[in-house]
Amino acid sequence: MNNTRIFKMAFASVYPHYIAKAEKKGRTRAEVHAVICWLTGYDEQTLQRQIEERVDFENFFAKAPRINPNVSKITGVICGYRVEEIEDKLMQQIRYLDKLVDELAKGKAMDKILRK
Repeated sequence: MNNTRIFKMAFASVYPHYIAKAEKKGRTRAEVHAVICWLTGYDEQTLQRQIEERVDFENFFAKAPRINPNVSKITGVICGYRVEEIEDKLMQQIRYLDKLVDELAKGKAMDKILRK
């Protein structure tokens, strides 16, 4: 599967969809940011800079300060694929983010989403 297109897609172009999905289900922008920051190690300021600079997904994850060491605890199906079985590391990171936002929108408790 050629994933070049999604890798070169600006994170900022997908970000509003993450927010909309969560807010539609009664969750907040702050909760979405908490999930993104937990996964990537960005803080509010550096996350905002990535959005403003329209960094693509490839660089968004490459520049991430620290991918959370508990990502291996993220399991399940997203977009028809088991996230723990995705072989391409970047695609797996993108799907981890999708999965976390999906769990948020489904009403899962933040402690469980953040694998505490």
